[in-house]
Parts: sequence; structure tokens; C-alpha cells
Amino acid sequence: MVKIAVIPEKEFERVAGSDVDKYSKLALLADMCRANTLASVKIAGSGHLGSSLSSLDIVTYLYYSEMNVAKIMANDPNRDIYFSSKGHDVPGQYAVLFSLGLLPKEKFLRLRRIDGTHGHPDVSTPGIEANSGSLGMGVSKAKGIAWAKLFRGLLGRIFVMTGDGELQEGQIWEALQTAVHQQINNLCVIVDHNKVQSDKLVQEIVDLGDLEAKLRAFGWHVIRCDGHDFRMLENAFRKLNDVTDKPKILIADTIKGRGVSFMEHPEALRINHGFYPWHSGAPNDESFSSAYDEISARINLRAEKIGVAPVLSEVVTPDHMEKRSTVSNEFVSRAYGEALLSIAAKRKDLVVLSADLSADCQIRDFETKYPGRFIENGIAEQDMVSMAGSLARQGLLPVVNSFASFLTSRANEQIYNNATEGSKIIYACHYAGLIPAGPGKSHQSLRDISLLGALPNMVILQPCNSAETHQAVKFAVEEACENVALRLAIGPSPRKILLPKEYQLTLGRGIALTKGDDALLFAYGPVMLHEALLASELLNARGFGLKVINMPWLNRVNLDWLVETISPFREIFVLDDHAPVGGLGDFLLNNLVRQNHPDGRRYVKFAVEGYPACGRPFEVLDYHQISGSCLAARILQVGK
Repeated sequence: MVKIAVIPEKEFERVAGSDVDKYSKLALLADMCRANTLASVKIAGSGHLGSSLSSLDIVTYLYYSEMNVAKIMANDPNRDIYFSSKGHDVPGQYAVLFSLGLLPKEKFLRLRRIDGTHGHPDVSTPGIEANSGSLGMGVSKAKGIAWAKLFRGLLGRIFVMTGDGELQEGQIWEALQTAVHQQINNLCVIVDHNKVQSDKLVQEIVDLGDLEAKLRAFGWHVIRCDGHDFRMLENAFRKLNDVTDKPKILIADTIKGRGVSFMEHPEALRINHGFYPWHSGAPNDESFSSAYDEISARINLRAEKIGVAPVLSEVVTPDHMEKRSTVSNEFVSRAYGEALLSIAAKRKDLVVLSADLSADCQIRDFETKYPGRFIENGIAEQDMVSMAGSLARQGLLPVVNSFASFLTSRANEQIYNNATEGSKIIYACHYAGLIPAGPGKSHQSLRDISLLGALPNMVILQPCNSAETHQAVKFAVEEACENVALRLAIGPSPRKILLPKEYQLTLGRGIALTKGDDALLFAYGPVMLHEALLASELLNARGFGLKVINMPWLNRVNLDWLVETISPFREIFVLDDHAPVGGLGDFLLNNLVRQNHPDGRRYVKFAVEGYPACGRPFEVLDYHQISGSCLAARILQVGK
């Protein structure tokens, strides 16, 4: 295991209090925060390094030189307020908050863990002022804070950081327009203009054009500077503070991955054929050691140059390797991309749309092979979905791709509008369900079945393995007459779900994966079926037979099959990778009631109660009491 060290708070206090050149001190503090950011992401096993490193000089400057930190620490109503709209850069902000003593060490070292810090900003974390991670909301939220301060006669400025790719979101432009009209003049937007989105240059996704001219056209005071030059940052904020008659924007030109040579985007794009690999995820041991050594060497050199004693660090022993779930090498999302590509050769009408998530949604190969049938919409799901509606009306078959939490909620009105037109669209809802839970509640999709299930001409299904995914794509493209929502897990399957050799996906019917005479459990998708099968194995060892049914159809059922399937059982359970309202459990129960069932049977729904927890899979599944061991115990308890 690679050695991981963290620079303690007392070292930041010592450096910050030293009587040395201000700008050199800020550069040293920023690199110390870089080292801790890198360490925290490595401990977590995931996180967003690229944008954390690009914005860290700005965040360090704000907290150490610009904002009234004493009032922030005291939670004074007149305090300055900073938060990030994009949210990806929060590991860097955590490092700054930790350096100032605002974030306890035990929380800082538990990034993306239960009782730690969230993968995207959450107000439950000390020092975090707003929930973000759902892109586009930050300027509106900052505008609300600023208006409230003016209304209440409070002092304090509002600073909000946006990404440059995030400027593709329409809500930001709504907020920019109304802020001027509403005369909100205590607000400063900072654009982290690092010029790279999730894995490609912004100009290749949706070119921003003349950004300064656009922003000025909305009535804002706009200036621009190098976001890594502390003298320029100081001069820029001094000028912004002199402007009191309009809201202000600083376009900060930055480098994604700043501070680690092979992560800085010009070099990273060059060696990776135009793709940026450090947007998310943790570096492997070799890359981590190389990056940490590079930052440490620069810290020592900076300290020596300004006459500060060497910066000390403490080796930490993370517990993040404990109790790992078995993980297979199967990805249903990869099978989805393969199936889409194979069927596209004979379906010339098939057009694929993406919201800056080609790599995550496994449609990069389609984009490469069929560039004329691939439409990149950037971070703008509402625009993408409405465009898909018109493509369908013109006789094409659009396949719309984004994360389920953004696609089904943000563009829900547009999906509804399309559905009322009666044409066919396929919605690929990636990152569906509770796991992975590290990014936090903004990314965990637990409402989508209920949101889409209200539409009469929308079929929702979730495949459990690669073979079923291929069949699901074939059904969606070639067989379905209605709209289809494919709910897809994004991570590796905890185990490969084995289906009968001759299994064929059949509308409204599931398939038994285990034998058992004592109780019946319906589940779907690789994550929850793994837990259901684990529960069955644990119960079997205790002489209790649990029959597990893979039910991929989440809002369609063959009633004859359903009644026949449940007939031998007095106890029926449904495990939902969803909130308890509007999922498969509600759907099956509603249909059984229409058939005068459960007729004395016990019918129990297991689902994700409350808001989803952030953490490692085993932690979160245990927290919500839907891990295999928890399910086994709950099933036995029902039988008592």
C-alpha cells in the first residue's frame, strides 16, 4: 500500500503567520492544499482532481487574503460567503477549510464516506454554504443569498465559482439576466476558465465564443485575469470591490490539473490523444506517488526560497480498504454501448445525443464511428431532450443519454411534452440508483421511475447483466412501439448475475434466479440483485428458502404471470433501487390489488428511505438496511 501523508493544520497556521512575501506565502499555502487534496482523493478512492487543482489558487486567495475569515469562522451573519456552483472542485475547498481549522481532520480524511464529507458540496459539512453538484444552479443560489443580505441590511459579499463548461446550462443565463434587473450588486461570479470539460476541450463540446462580450451584454461588470497569479488576483478583486452599481464577473484563466505536470491539461490532452483523464477518479499508486512527490518538492523549494522552515507532514493510515464488496469486471453500461453500436449499422435512422457524458455513458465508440449521427449538446439536458422530440417527429429514432438524476428530473417537462406528441424516443438513464454513492445525493437517482412511470406511453426497464442489456437495447430499438427508458447502472457489477442459458427478455415477465419455498423477492439491476442473492444465500444457510426473481420491467407486467408467480407464497418482498414511492414495489402492489390480491399475503417493500447517504457501497447499503445481510435479517423478522 502506498504511503499517504497529510500536512496538518498547525503547519498552515505556522506558514500563514510567517513574516514573508505575501504572494510567495499564498503560493506555498496553495501547494500545501494541493498536496492534501491529492491525498484526500487517494484515500477516498475517487473524486475530482482536475477542477480542484485548477481552482485552488483562487480559493486559497479568497480565504487567506480576500474574505473576512474571522466572521466566517464565527458564522457571523455579516460574513463573506463563498461556494462552488460546479461542485466538482470541492476536494480542493475541503483542503482549504481544513487548513484554516474550519473542517475537522476526522471529516477531512473521510472524503466520500459515511460521517465524512460528501463528493459534492453539502451544507451538512462545516464551511459549506450551499448544496451543489447539479450544475447551473449556483448563480441563482448566490443571487438569493445576496438579495437576502440586502433585504436584511447585512454586510458581506457573495462569491460563487462556476465552471466554464457549466455555462452551457440555461439556468445560469437566466440568473445573469435577472441579477442585473434585480439590482443585486453585492455578488461576484468567478468563472474557473480551465477550458476542459469532463474529458474534452470546452470548444469541442459547445464553444463559448467571445465570453467577455456575452457576459457584458447581460449588463455585468466583467474583468479577466490569470487565475494562478496572486498579484493579478489581488488587483482584479480590488477593482471589482470598487464597482458598486452592478453585479461582477471575474473570468479566471486557469489550467485544469494545475500543479501536477502530467495532470495539467495541455500535457494531459497531448499524451492522451485529445482526451483529459484526470477529471474524476483517484490516481493509481504510481501516479499518486509521482504527483505527490512533485508537489512536495515544490513546497520544499518554495519554503526554502522565502526562508520558512521545511513543511512537515503526517503519515495517515486510512481504513478505506476495509470490507470491500466483491466486484466483477462486468459493466452493463459497456454492454449498452456495444449493443447500440452493433444495431446502428442496420438502423440508419438511429441518432445518438449526449450531454457531455460520452465516456461515462459508453457512447464514445458510436461518436467515433458515426460522427454524422452523433449530436453533442453539452451540459444542457432540456435543450437536448426537446431537440430529440423534433428529431423523432422528423422520422428519426433519437437515443438520449445523460445521468438519470439530471435527465429525468431536469428535463422532465420536456420528456412529458415529447411523450404527448406520440413519437418514439429512447432515453438512456445512466447512473441509475443508489450506487455509486460517493458523489452524493445530487448524482444518486432515486426518483426517475416515479417521474417517468406517470407517462402512459413510457416503458421503463433495467437490465441486470450484459446479455440482458443487449436484449433490452434490441427491444427498445426494434420492438417497442412506445417511448423506452433504459435504466442503467454505471459502475462495475458487484457480481455477474447469471441468467438461464436460453433466457429471452419477454415484456412484463421476470425470471427466477434461485429456488425457495418460504418467501419471494422481486429485484432488478446488478446492484440490488447482488444483495438479493446474497440475502438468499445467507437465509439458505439457515434453512430458509428465498426465491429471487429478476424483474427488469419496472412499469409493465403480465398479470397472469405475476399471479402465477406469487401464488405459492404467503410472504412477498420487493427490493427497489429507488425511493419507496413510485418504484417497482408500488407498481406490482397496485396491479395485485386490481386482481384482489395480496389476499391475506404479506407484501413488504424494501427501498431507499430518506435522502441517499454518501459513502462507500457497503456503508451506504448497510445504512439504508438493504445490504444482503440486512435484507436477510429483515425478511426473517417479518416472518416472526
